[in-house]
Amino acid sequence: MKAETTTPRELFEGRVHYIIPPYQRPYVWNAEDQWEPLWEDVARLAEAELSFDGTGRAPNHFLGAVVYESQPTIAGDVSRHLVIDGQQRTTTLQILLDAVHQVLVERGHEDIAEDLEDLILNKGSKYKGKAERFKLWPSRNDRDAFAHAMDPQSEDELEHRIVSAHAFFRQETATWLAGTEDVDGVAPPGSEEARAGALSSTLQLRLLLVTINLTDSEESQLIFETLNDRGTPLLRADLVKNWIFQTGHRVGAEVEEWPETFWADFDDDWWRQEISQGRALRSRIDIFLQYWLTMRTRDEVRTENVFRVFTQHAAPLMQSATEAEHFLGALRKDADTYRSFAQLDVSTPEGSFYGRVIETMELAATTPLLLWMISANHRVPEQQVRIGLGALESWVIRRTLLSVTMRDVNRMMVAILKILDQTPVDEAGQAVRDFLTQQTANSRYWPTDVEMVEQLPKVRLYGNVRQNRLKEVLSAVEQHLRTKQHEDVSLPTKLQIEHVMPRAWRHHWDEDPKLTPEDAAARDRHVDTIGNLTLISQPLNGTLSNRPWTDAESSDLSAGGHAGLGKRSLLAKYSLLVLSKELVDEHGTAWTDDDISARSASIAERICAVWPRETP
Repeated sequence: MKAETTTPRELFEGRVHYIIPPYQRPYVWNAEDQWEPLWEDVARLAEAELSFDGTGRAPNHFLGAVVYESQPTIAGDVSRHLVIDGQQRTTTLQILLDAVHQVLVERGHEDIAEDLEDLILNKGSKYKGKAERFKLWPSRNDRDAFAHAMDPQSEDELEHRIVSAHAFFRQETATWLAGTEDVDGVAPPGSEEARAGALSSTLQLRLLLVTINLTDSEESQLIFETLNDRGTPLLRADLVKNWIFQTGHRVGAEVEEWPETFWADFDDDWWRQEISQGRALRSRIDIFLQYWLTMRTRDEVRTENVFRVFTQHAAPLMQSATEAEHFLGALRKDADTYRSFAQLDVSTPEGSFYGRVIETMELAATTPLLLWMISANHRVPEQQVRIGLGALESWVIRRTLLSVTMRDVNRMMVAILKILDQTPVDEAGQAVRDFLTQQTANSRYWPTDVEMVEQLPKVRLYGNVRQNRLKEVLSAVEQHLRTKQHEDVSLPTKLQIEHVMPRAWRHHWDEDPKLTPEDAAARDRHVDTIGNLTLISQPLNGTLSNRPWTDAESSDLSAGGHAGLGKRSLLAKYSLLVLSKELVDEHGTAWTDDDISARSASIAERICAVWPRETP
């Protein structure tokens, strides 16, 4: 084997044809996990090149490894290579190159685009209409979509992940080249001509791969399996640890004591255990380092960049033994805080935030801010922690219930962290609240009380918002309804969501005259709104089933036991919640569509009381 560091220009230069073998999986990369991070890295490198002053080394970005097996070459033909490992990144790289090339041509940068075209197509009449015209040819199921995206022969739309990737990179390229400001009002530097040149240079020379050529190997399939299936992966934290101890030795620190003082805890099973993060499994230590670096650098840190960002951040802070130990002490304190998250008291602002926002709403991108607010290194006053985390929790809950996007949370956390860096700690919570109040962009807006009461009753929540999240909201409303006169008891952990008017309302709830198809469709949406939902125990859930509201309407029912009892009587008999008591006391004879609307507005008001919003 021969391993080399290779740029896209070196990989795709000349008449080459990389082929994805049939045993490879289809193209599976997506916007959230791969396309967006890749584009952001490319834009970052291009912007760095625009401001590069010629001193030091220009930044590069490592894309990963590509393993291929060269095939025998026939004179006058393309050089053929089977891609054994790395097909997702090589395919994406070709899609990205072609998308940028198309936008450059459309915007009048033909000379710059010509350099990229050499990395996309094998020119020559003998390749026209053949697979060999492309530098890469994907697996069978992806070929039609790849050809459609890279060399469209018609304007017909085609739904495929590769086509979507091409459209994504085209849109991002056009926006960046045009100098469009982002949500924070920051525009890419330079003129459009300069940006076009920097982007082309970045794609050709600043993206690095390690390529391994298995020429003459007869075990390519075995090597593919070994690369993907075997061994214990090296964590990014392992690389960080090695670098830390090497740096400590270089500055003359007593590194023999460091394992026990600073690092021993990181080597236990809890930190190295892989947990779910989105669609991926990652070790807790790697996740912590990513969030910690985001907090410290006040910049987004991608998973694959943790080691590089750590060394860049830590190097100037570890210039002596004393500085190094101070830096590692701060890291250790924040690691202890992070590990204690799951043990936080849910009655505290930080415990509530962790349980509701990070765990239940699965908005882990807010972790750097939580870590900053409760870090022992910052000593933010309790009242400011309450204000700041309470405001962000309200922002999350309100946007979740109105089903508005959360895609900008990573960048928003960075924006808040930058503000906090310039804010006294005794004003930190107010700064977070003020920032959220001032946002006007759709991706960051904090819904008002008026908007909640007007819009929430119309939102079809059940089926669109996960049941555990709806349960969290209704549980908080239940606690809010309890007064000092109520018993101080906690809610059971296994309560379930129940529709007061059942989703199968047509069995017992469609009185004569029957609803028209239009009215029936409206009711189908209505029964899934917040006003028709309550909490009950699992056994009671099975008993209530689809039975009518009153005893009179249930006189002939025997299924599920409790013959002759309607849903109202069963709630009165078995449910101890204030939510249920209101339903029973205030709706003695019927539960109607109008009752659902009225209760939706009432619950919306209570949600606003539980999660208030500061009025600007």
